[in-house]
Amino acid sequence: MEENTITKDVKKQFIHIFEEVKDLVRQKEQRSRAGLMLGLQELGSNLNGFIGAYFPVSSNIIVINKTPLRRLIDTNPKLIKPYGFHLLLHEYIHSLGFLDEQITRQKTYEITRSYYGDQHVATQLCTNIKKFFPNLVYPVYGWMPKNNIQSIEIIQGFDKSNTERYIT
Repeated sequence: MEENTITKDVKKQFIHIFEEVKDLVRQKEQRSRAGLMLGLQELGSNLNGFIGAYFPVSSNIIVINKTPLRRLIDTNPKLIKPYGFHLLLHEYIHSLGFLDEQITRQKTYEITRSYYGDQHVATQLCTNIKKFFPNLVYPVYGWMPKNNIQSIEIIQGFDKSNTERYIT
């Protein structure tokens, strides 16, 4: 596999996972947001760890780091769906205006647990993500990568249920 390539299948999974995430949040929080985009960006990692994803405040994009995603594809593809669910739910909650990391983590856990139960990998990611990704680092409020924004690969068809209703 080429270094920066994430398969079409994984991209499609993320599109479907996001529809699931939006429905759950709408049910649990009575909140929703339309018009979000998903981007994949090479954020790499360093000795301190890596950032899985981020949501730039006041934007309409969730950005997922390609580095750990490629690593999962290569080593443990069964984790892609629960990891994707966790990232997308967490960042979607941020996009709804919850900027405090502790509140966002708590909401992510509560929604995941109510949907999947205590034993599911997605719930375990909420309670102890370091068990699966020992070098994960959460970005601080307002963090933005040093890379050029142009380096974000936009996933076509993301948030499709909202755009299908909007564009006729």
